[in-house]
Amino acid sequence: MIKPFAILGLIMLGSIALHGCGGSGIIAPAGSIVYVSSDNGLAISNDSGATFSNMTTADGLGSNAVQSVTTQGTKIFAATDGGLSISTNGGATFTNKTTANGLGNNNVNGTVVTGSTVYAATDGGFSISTNGGATFINKTTADGLGNSGARGVALLGSTILVATNGGLSISTNGGTSFINKTTANGLGNDVVRDVRVSGTTIYAVTINGLSISTDGGTSFVNKTAANGLGSANIFRVAISGSFVYVATAAGFSISTDGGASFVNKTTANGLGSNSTWGIALSGSNVYVATSGGLSVSTNGGGSFTNRTTADGLGTLFLEDVAVN
Repeated sequence: MIKPFAILGLIMLGSIALHGCGGSGIIAPAGSIVYVSSDNGLAISNDSGATFSNMTTADGLGSNAVQSVTTQGTKIFAATDGGLSISTNGGATFTNKTTANGLGNNNVNGTVVTGSTVYAATDGGFSISTNGGATFINKTTADGLGNSGARGVALLGSTILVATNGGLSISTNGGTSFINKTTANGLGNDVVRDVRVSGTTIYAVTINGLSISTDGGTSFVNKTAANGLGSANIFRVAISGSFVYVATAAGFSISTDGGASFVNKTTANGLGSNSTWGIALSGSNVYVATSGGLSVSTNGGGSFTNRTTADGLGTLFLEDVAVN
């Protein structure tokens, strides 16, 4: 993982795929399983984030540096710095997939899973599996990606959106080829850390703001601190209806009007740190991965309580969070 870019995964909203980040947080019933990825393993909670058990390379993870996690039923797909680690037993054990299985790079940043198709954003391209992650084919700049450093992925119907270090790359033919969108199309920056979809609206997370498109990615409008974000340096976004939640370098920003304006939450509201990295949503519960622990809100982000290593987390510095 390239720390300056804070590469994370994704959570997809309204999909069986979590991303994490980044998954973009899936709405799930209260009492959900909570997954927290960090530089020291994958922590799993079966009591809505009250306590955790931490999984490491001893349990089959490719690396203890876990960027994001995606779930599909009892299957878990953990994007690590040493490959894509897959569990079919709820996280008890993992098997690891690497470049030997066709991944573009062993540094995996994010995944989306739909049916038997697994999409993996890696440091060496965008890798696609049609057999549940057994083998992959890899796409690079030769196929139209803006950069072979792929950071996140989301689906808009049959359209594939890939966040890269050189723009947002869009495929309408199943990943065979891509066209690339850049600052020329309104992105805040060509370095796109992640991407999420809600309905037909695309949210691109850049190193200089949240870029929003309502026309399928043809054009974007960019939101920054001038619109209330804690910082234009953002890492993740999650959407639920007209609510937009943004993890920034200077707080956790919430919009109730589709991203037009934001209010910012900080340690004064109970966050473990103002450096926020990942988001997951479950009903009225909001989970925020921070540099000081997992901050949990039961009132939509109004206030937070913080979980730490004392609660079983592998470390205080967290990468992402997902719920299932």
